[in-house]
Amino acid sequence: MKAKAVIFTGNSISHEDAKKILRADYQPPVRRFQLEKFVKQGYNVMGIIDGIFFDRAAVGHREIISALNAGVKVVGGASMGALRASELDTHGMIGVGKVYEWYRDGVIESDDEVAVSTNPDTFEPISVPLVNIRETLKAALAAGLVSEKEYEDLLELAINSYYPDRSYLGLTKEGAKKGLISEEKRNEVLDFFIKNEIDVKRQDAVLVLETVKKMVEETEI
Repeated sequence: MKAKAVIFTGNSISHEDAKKILRADYQPPVRRFQLEKFVKQGYNVMGIIDGIFFDRAAVGHREIISALNAGVKVVGGASMGALRASELDTHGMIGVGKVYEWYRDGVIESDDEVAVSTNPDTFEPISVPLVNIRETLKAALAAGLVSEKEYEDLLELAINSYYPDRSYLGLTKEGAKKGLISEEKRNEVLDFFIKNEIDVKRQDAVLVLETVKKMVEETEI
């Protein structure tokens, strides 16, 4: 059977960039009650990267299980895909990437770890996901730019921030205001964050695309 793939993304990686890796049908972040339509249209490989959170109904567990039961291969990672894969890998959903592993292993638990505020027209993120802040802060610690205490204090500040408000500028500004880092160090830390951000969600999104690509190629051999 020829593989027919659909990918739900837009926040973690743009459709334009994703198309450079994999030729597939690209859809906006997945929402509740969408998957059945694509199963009926004959799509037999699904990549779930991004999905709707909080204000609108997220893709349901039953929908994914129903697709799996229909013989569809479902791969998840990076964002909503990572969250659902960590919950449904025992049912056959395939999880890939660091964020999936963190959810699976209980390193992180909250939905808001991957949530971002987005441009409604382009789906481009306009806030920074907590998973990216975690890794970028770790890099700053490894580089000796922040101390262990500064790392822990800034991470706690980020965790306690409402997800649409998370940004590197806001984190360093509020961190300096609260005395978590010195005013002198603030600009240096911000500069490091901007130039050396570790975009975990994008890295994992690429892994989803590469995994789906391999599946499609194997199906068509």
